Amino acid sequence: MTEELVIKLGQDALRTTAMVAAPLLVSTLVVGLAVSVFQALTQINEATLTFVPKMIIIGLILIFAGPWMLDLLQNYTIGLFESISTIVRE
Repeated sequence: MTEELVIKLGQDALRTTAMVAAPLLVSTLVVGLAVSVFQALTQINEATLTFVPKMIIIGLILIFAGPWMLDLLQNYTIGLFESISTIVRE
């Protein structure tokens, strides 16, 4: 197992993780920012006001992007298992 192979495996793992997490993180960031602006404009300081919209958005993102996320993870895992024999030999 060469250093280049280990670096490539690490890069692929990080890329896959970032692609799976990005829709949830970006949507939560946007909703949190919008709710914070709303709270600043109206001077409503309620902690649960940010929690409920974020949970709703996360649920919707999981419903709509969940199959894509699972497919991405499945393809990565299958590719990793299929390449085990070549990884071990190097």
